[in-house]
Amino acid sequence: MKEAALTLYKTQNTQALLRGSVITLRRKCGKSNCQCSQAEPHQTPALSYSLRGATRILTLRPQDLREVRAALVRYRKALHQLDRQALAGIQQLRQRIEKEKTQARQEKKR
Repeated sequence: MKEAALTLYKTQNTQALLRGSVITLRRKCGKSNCQCSQAEPHQTPALSYSLRGATRILTLRPQDLREVRAALVRYRKALHQLDRQALAGIQQLRQRIEKEKTQARQEKKR
């Protein structure tokens, strides 16, 4: 189960996509003799994401960071590509409608 944690969400022949942001959680553990009580608090990497309008946080292991960051980049690239395709579809629809309107006007004149 060592490598299973992050590889489970990969589908066959595709790389994982993740939505959200990598954040750093900082906290003091409460132990009076711990270094965090006097100096820097403990730090833990985490993935922050929204689900049904609520922010969720998934703590990460340091060894997961590289893969998570790469999956976040892939998501942003895929989203950007999808947006470009949608805008191209709108442009094609606009052109088709204008062409059909022009043809209808020309037929009316005849």
